[in-house]
Amino acid sequence: MLSFQQVCKSHGGQDVLLNASFRINRGERVGIVGPNGAGKSTLFGLITGELTPDKGLVELPREARIGHLRQVISPADTGCSLLEYVENAVPEFQRLQENIERIEAFLLQKEGGDRDAALRQMGELQTRFEHMGGYEIRGRAIRALGGLGFPAESFHEPLRSFSGGWQMRAELARVLASDADLLLLDEPTNYLDVPAVEWLQRYLREFRGTLALVSHDRYLLNSLTDITIEVANSLVERYPGNYDYYSRERRARSEHRAAAFKNQERRREQVERFIERFRAKNTKSSQVQSRIKMLEKMEQVELPPPAASPGSIRVPLPPRSGLEIVRLEGAGLTYDGKRWVLRGVDLRIDRGEKIGLVGFNGMGKTTLLRMLSGALPLSEGRRVVGAHVVMGYQSQDFGETVDPGLTAYEAVKGAAPGAPERTVRSLLGGFGFSGAAADKKAGVLSGGEKMRLAFARLLIHPPNFLLLDEPTTHLDIGACEALEEALFDYKGTLCLVSHDIQFLRRAATSVLVMTPPGVTRYPGGYDYYREKIAASAAAASAAAGAAPPAARAGRLDRRARAERVQENSRRRRPLKERMEAAERSMAALEEEQARLLEPPEGDMAAINFVNVNRRLTAIQEELQAASAQWESAFEELEKIRLEFENETQPE
Repeated sequence: MLSFQQVCKSHGGQDVLLNASFRINRGERVGIVGPNGAGKSTLFGLITGELTPDKGLVELPREARIGHLRQVISPADTGCSLLEYVENAVPEFQRLQENIERIEAFLLQKEGGDRDAALRQMGELQTRFEHMGGYEIRGRAIRALGGLGFPAESFHEPLRSFSGGWQMRAELARVLASDADLLLLDEPTNYLDVPAVEWLQRYLREFRGTLALVSHDRYLLNSLTDITIEVANSLVERYPGNYDYYSRERRARSEHRAAAFKNQERRREQVERFIERFRAKNTKSSQVQSRIKMLEKMEQVELPPPAASPGSIRVPLPPRSGLEIVRLEGAGLTYDGKRWVLRGVDLRIDRGEKIGLVGFNGMGKTTLLRMLSGALPLSEGRRVVGAHVVMGYQSQDFGETVDPGLTAYEAVKGAAPGAPERTVRSLLGGFGFSGAAADKKAGVLSGGEKMRLAFARLLIHPPNFLLLDEPTTHLDIGACEALEEALFDYKGTLCLVSHDIQFLRRAATSVLVMTPPGVTRYPGGYDYYREKIAASAAAASAAAGAAPPAARAGRLDRRARAERVQENSRRRRPLKERMEAAERSMAALEEEQARLLEPPEGDMAAINFVNVNRRLTAIQEELQAASAQWESAFEELEKIRLEFENETQPE
């Protein structure tokens, strides 16, 4: 499909690619990975011809149609409608359509002109248009727009009426609708919500062309790609597997090269010592010359460059809060007094919970975070904050809150004037600002570096309740993984919004789905939530298919319905009691666990650590049992709810 042969490219005197050679074969699905600024977007520019190599050759079939999604766009025609913009994905389609329409107008004339020649030409153009898939472009455009979250009523609105994030979605829809032979997608999940990411993953799985994907989204990379190309340190290396395979194999290759380098250095030192020792002895001259030639012919093993990583983020232990962190009771928010963004929200978050918020963009995820943090006053209802709660809120423009005139060290030190220098520099090192990097001005940092610095400043005095809004924005994969691990180990309470599915899987232990004007809670992690959604859909579909139409319509009279409601309430009551008992049990166990884990006071010799450890083990087992009881009761409640809704559904 395409090949790079000894390609070199530099920017501003800095080598971006150095003797890059690789192939991407037809039909392959390739993930392009590497640190920010390493040259991934440059690679795409060389493929499309927007950039030319300083040296070497890039080969691509001349007839290949390329669909290229860039990270930054500026649509030339924002006056056209959304649907028109997406339909005009392939300029040749538009030219052919215009020529066909011109000939049709000519043929409508009653007299004059060579009508036979015009008919032949129109037939040729129509055949070509059909062969290229021109008659299917509208269907592809509508499918892409719908899948990416555009409502049908917005299709005929002018493109300029949409925000920058929605224009990026329109550009992605345009690229997908182009039916390209080669798709080059540069961070396609930027500006997408979780439902749109899931739709994109399904769409690209069905795509039959060649795919090259630059993304920090490991869920997308692992589920879509079978080849990984790493761009780092001006070098390009190909791995025959998805991102997880690449991650393991890169470590193995690096360890192997490091061992080979060490062995070669040891061998070189032995030979050099022999030469030095016997150089002056005539009886050893032939052996000395032989070893000198051996050194000259010895192929140099290069020490592998270190993997690009921001380092391991170490979050200090936050102060302990009370059991209840925050509670919303009948909470609602409206900006104009008419349209409610959220209403009737009853939500309680307890210590240690890690909640991921998911839902379509515009459904109130950021609004709910701001309501929980107190940044937005409620229009109705009330917000209750628990004892000893220290909140830390990260907005989407979090990285821009650091004074650009301060160095990284000064920014963090300023947030904690009393903190020792060693503590500040240790924390900065965990966020990738070791040594001289701590003295860089914030104004010269990249978007990802600014985000990491802002996190370091926030965590120098760690809050015990973190509210994070798209924390992985501008971060490369290494930084995402480091933050993910830090939040997994974080000992406080967490509520986060993210479109990064792998990040949600790792960091969140329960899911809150935006179902305006309220919310729906799932007590397990992201995979548990998806399983429940799939099971509910399957159960509803099966019930609808099995029941006769009259039964599906719910032919219950008032008395029968009242009896059914009473029966439903009777069945639900003991399950709710079981759930509440399990919650009380888990709260008591967590309190006891926390007391046992506190640093002991007084005489250490008087403490029976064997008994303490035994009790801690038993508490962990009891917590798991209580959690299993809660989940079992919840699943039965969901089953009863679905049965009740199916039986009492009105006509």
